[in-house]
Amino acid sequence: MEALLRPFELLGRRTLAMLAALGYGGMLLLDAIRFSLIGWHIGQPVRPRMIFEQMRQVGVDAIPIVSMLAMTIGIMLGIQFIAALSEFGAESQVIVASAKSITREFGALITGIVVAGRSGSAFAARLGSMMVSQEVDALAVTGVEPVRYLVAPALIAMLVMLPCLTLFADLVAIIGAGLYSAGPLDMSLSGYLWQSLHLLTPRDVWEGVSKSFVFATLITLIGCATGFSVTGGAEGVGRATTRAVVLSISALVIADMLFSYFLNR
Repeated sequence: MEALLRPFELLGRRTLAMLAALGYGGMLLLDAIRFSLIGWHIGQPVRPRMIFEQMRQVGVDAIPIVSMLAMTIGIMLGIQFIAALSEFGAESQVIVASAKSITREFGALITGIVVAGRSGSAFAARLGSMMVSQEVDALAVTGVEPVRYLVAPALIAMLVMLPCLTLFADLVAIIGAGLYSAGPLDMSLSGYLWQSLHLLTPRDVWEGVSKSFVFATLITLIGCATGFSVTGGAEGVGRATTRAVVLSISALVIADMLFSYFLNR
């Protein structure tokens, strides 16, 4: 009998753990928003210096890898669309297909995955190390709210820089698609870019940018919540870092699927 009930017991425990994690992430988000909005009035201000430092780490330092991957994605889409649409004699549709797929989908998703791998893991590793060395407890003892000091600056920086990186990745990816597609389409790169910008609508750009705000929130909350839950010393920090990356990327893909479903019905 116990053997039959064990899978249901395990399922119940996993479900409760997932609900507890969601609740903890929600509390982190509410606390981070509260300190960001009224921290100055309650003696717990979010320091601009810390926000700018996080913005540099999250955004500026990620520009090289985002540029490289966005250019690669753009060229890959150009290759695939030219090959697929040429079978139907619709090569002229490559421009609009590439531009809309990049701005609506690939720009935000690729940027989110890159930032999740870089910054999500960094949040988990930093907070995990602080938990192991009891630095978080020391902050609380000295009257410094850990969420205000560690989470709020990261959340603000992510909400500012990830949309900016997404727009930058969109532009680079469209240039990459044009570098390959301009030749088969018998046009110049400048002509390809002009037509791409002419065919795009504000909704195309906003759809990708709106995803990036959600991605920024998910990456920050998962990374920080995983870091705060670290136990077991250095080995626990390593496990938390890996878990943060896996959960962040999984959450981004699921959120992207939901966005695509509801925004394109």
